[in-house]
Amino acid sequence: MTEPRPHPIQPPGSDDDRLSWIRLLRSPRVGVSTFHGLMGEHGSAQASLAALPEVAKAAGVDNYASCSETAALAEWQAARDCGASMVCFGSSDYPRQLAEISDAPPFFWTVGRQDILLQPMIALVGARNASSLGTRMARGLAKDLAAQGYVIVSGLARGVDAAAHQASLDTGTVAVSAGGVDVPYPAENARLGRDIPKTGARISERPFGIAPRPRDFPRRNRIISGLAQAVVIVEAAAKSGSLITARNALDQGREVLAVPGHPFDARTGGCNMLIRDGARLIRNAEDVFEALPPRHAVADQTELALPDAAAPKRDLQQTAALHRQILDRLGPSPLAEDQLIRDLQTPAHSVMPALTDLELEGRIKRQPGGLLSLAAD
Repeated sequence: MTEPRPHPIQPPGSDDDRLSWIRLLRSPRVGVSTFHGLMGEHGSAQASLAALPEVAKAAGVDNYASCSETAALAEWQAARDCGASMVCFGSSDYPRQLAEISDAPPFFWTVGRQDILLQPMIALVGARNASSLGTRMARGLAKDLAAQGYVIVSGLARGVDAAAHQASLDTGTVAVSAGGVDVPYPAENARLGRDIPKTGARISERPFGIAPRPRDFPRRNRIISGLAQAVVIVEAAAKSGSLITARNALDQGREVLAVPGHPFDARTGGCNMLIRDGARLIRNAEDVFEALPPRHAVADQTELALPDAAAPKRDLQQTAALHRQILDRLGPSPLAEDQLIRDLQTPAHSVMPALTDLELEGRIKRQPGGLLSLAAD
Protein backbone atom coordinates (compact mmCIF):
# COMPACT_ATOMS: atom_id res chain seq x y z
CA MET A 1 0.00 0.00 0.00
CA THR A 2 1.32 3.44 -0.86
CA GLU A 3 2.08 5.52 2.23
CA PRO A 4 0.60 9.01 2.45
CA ARG A 5 2.81 11.88 1.38
CA PRO A 6 3.26 15.01 3.48
CA HIS A 7 1.57 18.23 2.54
CA PRO A 8 3.66 20.28 0.11
CA ILE A 9 4.69 23.56 1.68
CA GLN A 10 2.65 26.28 0.05
CA PRO A 11 4.05 29.81 0.39
CA PRO A 12 1.80 32.27 2.24
CA GLY A 13 -0.74 33.93 0.00
CA SER A 14 -1.80 36.81 2.25
CA ASP A 15 -0.51 39.02 5.03
CA ASP A 16 -2.47 36.94 7.54
CA ASP A 17 -0.65 33.84 6.29
CA ARG A 18 2.70 35.59 6.61
CA LEU A 19 1.92 36.59 10.18
CA SER A 20 1.07 32.97 10.93
CA TRP A 21 4.44 31.88 9.51
CA ILE A 22 6.16 34.41 11.78
CA ARG A 23 4.18 33.21 14.80
CA LEU A 24 4.97 29.56 14.10
CA LEU A 25 8.72 30.00 13.61
CA ARG A 26 9.06 32.36 16.60
CA SER A 27 7.13 30.06 18.94
CA PRO A 28 9.12 28.50 21.80
CA ARG A 29 11.09 25.37 20.90
CA VAL A 30 10.11 25.56 17.24
CA GLY A 31 13.25 25.53 15.13
CA VAL A 32 13.71 25.29 11.40
CA SER A 33 13.28 21.52 11.17
CA THR A 34 10.30 21.54 13.53
CA PHE A 35 8.67 24.25 11.41
CA HIS A 36 9.05 22.15 8.27
CA GLY A 37 7.84 19.04 10.06
CA LEU A 38 4.72 20.73 11.39
CA MET A 39 3.94 22.29 8.03
CA GLY A 40 4.39 18.96 6.29
CA GLU A 41 2.05 17.26 8.74
CA HIS A 42 -0.65 19.91 9.07
CA GLY A 43 -0.51 21.72 5.73
CA SER A 44 -0.52 25.35 6.88
CA ALA A 45 0.93 27.61 9.55
CA GLN A 46 -2.55 28.27 10.98
CA ALA A 47 -3.25 24.55 11.34
CA SER A 48 0.22 23.98 12.79
CA LEU A 49 -0.31 26.72 15.38
CA ALA A 50 -3.64 25.17 16.34
CA ALA A 51 -1.99 21.77 16.76
CA LEU A 52 1.12 23.03 18.54
CA PRO A 53 -0.24 23.00 22.14
CA GLU A 54 -1.29 19.35 21.81
CA VAL A 55 2.02 18.44 20.18
CA ALA A 56 3.83 20.14 23.04
CA LYS A 57 1.61 18.45 25.62
CA ALA A 58 2.34 15.06 24.09
CA ALA A 59 6.03 15.92 24.47
CA GLY A 60 5.50 16.64 28.16
CA VAL A 61 5.22 20.44 27.95
CA ASP A 62 2.13 21.76 29.73
CA ASN A 63 0.62 25.24 29.38
CA TYR A 64 2.44 25.81 26.10
CA ALA A 65 2.00 29.28 24.60
CA SER A 66 2.92 29.98 20.99
CA CYS A 67 4.22 33.31 19.73
CA SER A 68 1.53 35.94 20.10
CA GLU A 69 -0.11 37.87 17.29
CA THR A 70 1.17 41.06 18.93
CA ALA A 71 4.78 39.91 18.71
CA ALA A 72 4.34 38.83 15.09
CA LEU A 73 2.76 42.16 14.20
CA ALA A 74 5.67 43.96 15.86
CA GLU A 75 8.13 42.05 13.67
CA TRP A 76 5.99 42.75 10.60
CA GLN A 77 5.93 46.48 11.42
CA ALA A 78 9.70 46.52 11.98
CA ALA A 79 10.11 45.09 8.49
CA ARG A 80 7.93 47.82 7.02
CA ASP A 81 9.85 50.49 8.92
CA CYS A 82 13.21 49.48 7.42
CA GLY A 83 11.88 48.58 3.97
CA ALA A 84 12.52 44.84 4.32
CA SER A 85 10.71 42.14 2.37
CA MET A 86 9.78 38.66 3.61
CA VAL A 87 11.02 35.86 1.34
CA CYS A 88 9.26 32.57 2.12
CA PHE A 89 10.22 28.98 1.39
CA GLY A 90 8.35 27.68 -1.64
CA SER A 91 7.86 31.07 -3.27
CA SER A 92 9.23 31.94 -6.69
CA ASP A 93 11.61 34.53 -5.19
CA TYR A 94 13.17 32.06 -2.73
CA PRO A 95 16.71 31.08 -3.91
CA ARG A 96 16.57 27.56 -5.31
CA GLN A 97 20.07 26.69 -4.11
CA LEU A 98 19.10 27.61 -0.56
CA ALA A 99 15.83 25.69 -0.75
CA GLU A 100 17.76 22.48 -1.43
CA ILE A 101 19.60 22.36 1.92
CA SER A 102 18.17 20.22 4.72
CA ASP A 103 17.76 23.12 7.16
CA ALA A 104 16.64 25.87 4.79
CA PRO A 105 15.19 28.87 6.67
CA PRO A 106 11.38 28.93 6.36
CA PHE A 107 11.64 32.63 5.63
CA PHE A 108 14.16 35.43 5.80
CA TRP A 109 14.08 39.20 5.62
CA THR A 110 15.86 41.03 2.84
CA VAL A 111 16.73 44.68 2.29
CA GLY A 112 17.68 45.70 -1.23
CA ARG A 113 17.30 43.87 -4.54
CA GLN A 114 15.36 40.63 -4.28
CA ASP A 115 16.07 39.68 -7.89
CA ILE A 116 19.77 39.34 -7.17
CA LEU A 117 19.00 36.38 -4.89
CA LEU A 118 18.03 34.32 -7.95
CA GLN A 119 21.36 34.80 -9.70
CA PRO A 120 24.25 32.29 -9.44
CA MET A 121 26.36 32.96 -6.35
CA ILE A 122 29.81 32.14 -5.05
CA ALA A 123 30.61 32.49 -1.35
CA LEU A 124 33.88 34.12 -0.43
CA VAL A 125 34.81 34.04 3.27
CA GLY A 126 37.90 34.13 5.43
CA ALA A 127 39.79 35.57 8.37
CA ARG A 128 38.62 38.64 10.22
CA ASN A 129 42.24 39.55 10.99
CA ALA A 130 43.24 39.04 7.38
CA SER A 131 46.68 40.04 6.18
CA SER A 132 47.23 42.66 3.51
CA LEU A 133 47.89 39.85 1.04
CA GLY A 134 44.68 38.07 2.08
CA THR A 135 42.45 41.10 1.61
CA ARG A 136 44.12 41.83 -1.73
CA MET A 137 43.44 38.24 -2.82
CA ALA A 138 39.81 38.52 -1.70
CA ARG A 139 39.30 41.76 -3.61
CA GLY A 140 40.84 40.34 -6.77
CA LEU A 141 38.80 37.13 -6.67
CA ALA A 142 35.55 38.97 -5.92
CA LYS A 143 36.07 41.49 -8.71
CA ASP A 144 36.97 38.86 -11.31
CA LEU A 145 34.14 36.51 -10.33
CA ALA A 146 31.62 39.35 -10.34
CA ALA A 147 32.80 40.41 -13.79
CA GLN A 148 31.73 36.97 -15.06
CA GLY A 149 28.20 37.34 -13.71
CA TYR A 150 28.52 35.68 -10.30
CA VAL A 151 27.09 37.35 -7.23
CA ILE A 152 29.48 37.34 -4.26
CA VAL A 153 27.89 36.27 -0.98
CA SER A 154 29.62 36.66 2.37
CA GLY A 155 28.99 37.50 6.02
CA LEU A 156 29.83 41.23 6.28
CA ALA A 157 32.54 40.52 8.86
CA ARG A 158 35.72 42.54 8.97
CA GLY A 159 38.69 41.34 6.95
CA VAL A 160 38.11 39.00 4.00
CA ASP A 161 34.29 39.33 4.04
CA ALA A 162 34.38 43.12 3.92
CA ALA A 163 37.00 43.12 1.15
CA ALA A 164 34.89 40.74 -0.96
CA HIS A 165 31.73 42.81 -0.51
CA GLN A 166 33.54 46.08 -1.25
CA ALA A 167 35.10 44.74 -4.45
CA SER A 168 31.74 43.55 -5.81
CA LEU A 169 29.57 46.51 -4.83
CA ASP A 170 29.24 47.79 -8.39
CA THR A 171 27.70 44.56 -9.69
CA GLY A 172 25.83 43.67 -6.51
CA THR A 173 26.72 41.51 -3.52
CA VAL A 174 24.73 39.65 -0.85
CA ALA A 175 25.52 39.97 2.85
CA VAL A 176 24.05 37.45 5.31
CA SER A 177 23.69 38.85 8.83
CA ALA A 178 23.92 36.80 12.01
CA GLY A 179 21.70 39.29 13.85
CA GLY A 180 18.70 41.26 12.70
CA VAL A 181 18.93 42.64 9.19
CA ASP A 182 18.54 46.13 10.70
CA VAL A 183 21.45 45.72 13.15
CA PRO A 184 24.82 46.92 11.80
CA TYR A 185 27.50 44.45 12.82
CA PRO A 186 30.35 44.96 13.20
CA ALA A 187 29.96 48.70 13.72
CA GLU A 188 32.99 49.44 11.55
CA ASN A 189 31.14 47.96 8.55
CA ALA A 190 27.96 50.00 9.09
CA ARG A 191 28.58 52.20 6.06
CA LEU A 192 29.33 49.17 3.87
CA GLY A 193 26.11 47.61 5.16
CA ARG A 194 24.17 50.68 4.06
CA ASP A 195 25.80 50.66 0.61
CA ILE A 196 25.17 46.97 -0.17
CA PRO A 197 21.35 47.23 -0.67
CA LYS A 198 21.79 49.93 -3.31
CA THR A 199 22.99 47.32 -5.81
CA GLY A 200 22.67 44.05 -3.87
CA ALA A 201 20.95 42.75 -0.75
CA ARG A 202 21.35 42.17 2.97
CA ILE A 203 19.42 39.22 4.40
CA SER A 204 18.80 37.58 7.77
CA GLU A 205 16.55 34.89 9.23
CA ARG A 206 16.73 36.52 12.67
CA PRO A 207 14.11 38.93 14.12
CA PHE A 208 14.67 42.66 13.88
CA GLY A 209 16.64 44.48 16.55
CA ILE A 210 18.55 41.34 17.59
CA ALA A 211 22.29 41.68 18.06
CA PRO A 212 24.19 38.55 17.00
CA ARG A 213 25.21 36.04 19.66
CA PRO A 214 28.14 33.63 19.27
CA ARG A 215 25.82 30.71 18.43
CA ASP A 216 24.15 32.72 15.66
CA PHE A 217 27.25 32.81 13.45
CA PRO A 218 27.38 29.06 12.67
CA ARG A 219 23.67 29.21 11.81
CA ARG A 220 24.35 32.21 9.57
CA ASN A 221 27.19 30.35 7.87
CA ARG A 222 24.91 27.54 6.65
CA ILE A 223 22.93 30.16 4.72
CA ILE A 224 26.06 31.64 3.15
CA SER A 225 27.13 28.24 1.82
CA GLY A 226 23.55 27.26 1.02
CA LEU A 227 23.10 30.21 -1.32
CA ALA A 228 26.29 29.47 -3.23
CA GLN A 229 27.40 27.01 -5.87
CA ALA A 230 30.87 27.00 -4.32
CA VAL A 231 32.63 28.34 -1.24
CA VAL A 232 36.07 29.93 -1.54
CA ILE A 233 38.09 30.21 1.69
CA VAL A 234 40.76 32.92 1.85
CA GLU A 235 42.89 32.82 5.01
CA ALA A 236 41.30 30.78 7.79
CA ALA A 237 42.82 29.54 11.03
CA ALA A 238 42.66 25.87 11.97
CA LYS A 239 39.72 26.65 14.30
CA SER A 240 37.58 29.31 12.70
CA GLY A 241 34.09 30.16 11.54
CA SER A 242 35.25 29.86 7.96
CA LEU A 243 35.91 26.15 8.49
CA ILE A 244 32.36 25.79 9.83
CA THR A 245 31.19 27.31 6.56
CA ALA A 246 33.38 24.82 4.69
CA ARG A 247 31.90 21.87 6.62
CA ASN A 248 28.40 23.16 5.92
CA ALA A 249 29.27 23.44 2.24
CA LEU A 250 30.49 19.85 2.12
CA ASP A 251 27.32 18.64 3.87
CA GLN A 252 25.28 20.59 1.33
CA GLY A 253 27.13 19.16 -1.67
CA ARG A 254 28.88 22.41 -2.57
CA GLU A 255 32.38 22.77 -3.97
CA VAL A 256 34.93 23.83 -1.34
CA LEU A 257 37.90 25.77 -2.67
CA ALA A 258 40.80 27.19 -0.67
CA VAL A 259 43.64 29.63 -1.23
CA PRO A 260 46.91 28.19 0.11
CA GLY A 261 49.16 30.06 2.54
CA HIS A 262 52.54 29.91 4.18
CA PRO A 263 52.83 27.03 6.70
CA PHE A 264 54.12 29.41 9.39
CA ASP A 265 51.13 31.77 9.11
CA ALA A 266 48.40 30.67 11.56
CA ARG A 267 45.84 32.61 9.53
CA THR A 268 46.21 30.14 6.67
CA GLY A 269 46.37 26.92 8.68
CA GLY A 270 42.72 26.08 8.02
CA CYS A 271 43.07 26.63 4.26
CA ASN A 272 46.10 24.37 4.12
CA MET A 273 44.23 21.69 6.08
CA LEU A 274 41.32 21.88 3.65
CA ILE A 275 43.64 21.46 0.68
CA ARG A 276 45.38 18.55 2.39
CA ASP A 277 41.98 16.92 2.89
CA GLY A 278 40.90 17.30 -0.73
CA ALA A 279 39.69 20.87 -1.28
CA ARG A 280 40.69 22.34 -4.64
CA LEU A 281 43.65 24.72 -4.49
CA ILE A 282 42.78 28.17 -5.81
CA ARG A 283 45.27 30.64 -7.24
CA ASN A 284 42.95 32.92 -9.22
CA ALA A 285 39.40 33.26 -10.57
CA GLU A 286 40.16 30.90 -13.47
CA ASP A 287 40.74 28.08 -10.99
CA VAL A 288 37.31 28.80 -9.50
CA PHE A 289 35.61 28.71 -12.90
CA GLU A 290 37.17 25.32 -13.66
CA ALA A 291 35.68 23.88 -10.45
CA LEU A 292 32.14 25.09 -11.10
CA PRO A 293 29.40 23.08 -12.79
CA PRO A 294 28.01 24.45 -16.07
CA ARG A 295 25.98 27.60 -15.67
CA HIS A 296 22.24 27.13 -15.83
CA ALA A 297 19.23 29.30 -15.27
CA VAL A 298 17.45 29.09 -11.96
CA ALA A 299 14.02 27.58 -12.59
CA ASP A 300 10.92 29.00 -11.00
CA GLN A 301 9.46 26.92 -8.22
CA THR A 302 5.85 26.84 -7.14
CA GLU A 303 5.99 24.37 -4.30
CA LEU A 304 8.53 22.30 -2.44
CA ALA A 305 7.60 19.15 -0.56
CA LEU A 306 9.34 17.42 2.28
CA PRO A 307 10.99 14.27 0.93
CA ASP A 308 9.74 11.86 3.55
CA ALA A 309 6.33 10.30 3.79
CA ALA A 310 3.98 11.37 6.56
CA ALA A 311 4.41 9.38 9.73
CA PRO A 312 1.90 6.70 10.67
CA LYS A 313 0.17 6.97 14.03
CA ARG A 314 2.13 5.41 16.89
CA ASP A 315 0.83 4.22 20.24
CA LEU A 316 2.34 5.56 23.47
CA GLN A 317 4.51 2.51 24.08
CA GLN A 318 6.01 2.66 20.58
CA THR A 319 6.57 6.39 20.91
CA ALA A 320 8.32 6.05 24.27
CA ALA A 321 10.54 3.26 22.93
CA LEU A 322 11.59 5.31 19.91
CA HIS A 323 12.31 8.32 22.13
CA ARG A 324 14.56 6.15 24.32
CA GLN A 325 16.40 4.80 21.28
CA ILE A 326 17.04 8.32 19.98
CA LEU A 327 18.24 9.64 23.33
CA ASP A 328 20.49 6.61 23.84
CA ARG A 329 22.26 7.30 20.56
CA LEU A 330 22.73 11.02 21.09
CA GLY A 331 25.26 12.72 23.32
CA PRO A 332 26.81 16.17 23.76
CA SER A 333 28.81 15.73 20.53
CA PRO A 334 26.71 16.51 17.42
CA LEU A 335 25.54 13.63 15.22
CA ALA A 336 24.24 13.99 11.67
CA GLU A 337 20.48 13.44 11.48
CA ASP A 338 20.74 11.08 8.52
CA GLN A 339 23.35 9.03 10.38
CA LEU A 340 21.03 8.78 13.38
CA ILE A 341 18.23 7.51 11.14
CA ARG A 342 20.55 4.90 9.63
CA ASP A 343 21.70 3.82 13.10
CA LEU A 344 18.11 3.43 14.26
CA GLN A 345 17.25 1.36 11.19
CA THR A 346 13.85 3.02 11.29
CA PRO A 347 12.10 4.80 8.39
CA ALA A 348 12.74 8.55 8.34
CA HIS A 349 9.01 9.27 8.30
CA SER A 350 8.76 7.59 11.71
CA VAL A 351 11.81 9.26 13.21
CA MET A 352 11.04 12.85 12.18
CA PRO A 353 7.91 13.31 14.38
CA ALA A 354 9.81 11.81 17.33
CA LEU A 355 12.61 14.33 16.81
CA THR A 356 10.02 17.12 16.74
CA ASP A 357 8.57 15.86 20.05
CA LEU A 358 11.99 15.72 21.71
CA GLU A 359 12.97 19.16 20.43
CA LEU A 360 9.77 20.70 21.76
CA GLU A 361 10.37 18.90 25.05
CA GLY A 362 13.82 20.50 25.19
CA ARG A 363 15.67 17.18 25.37
CA ILE A 364 17.54 17.44 22.07
CA LYS A 365 19.07 20.38 20.25
CA ARG A 366 19.40 20.98 16.54
CA GLN A 367 22.61 22.53 15.27
CA PRO A 368 23.66 23.93 11.88
CA GLY A 369 24.38 21.45 9.12
CA GLY A 370 21.64 18.96 10.03
CA LEU A 371 23.32 17.94 13.30
CA LEU A 372 21.66 16.79 16.52
CA SER A 373 22.85 16.54 20.12
CA LEU A 374 21.43 16.13 23.59
CA ALA A 375 20.34 19.44 25.11
CA ALA A 376 22.48 20.68 27.97
CA ASP A 377 21.04 20.08 31.42
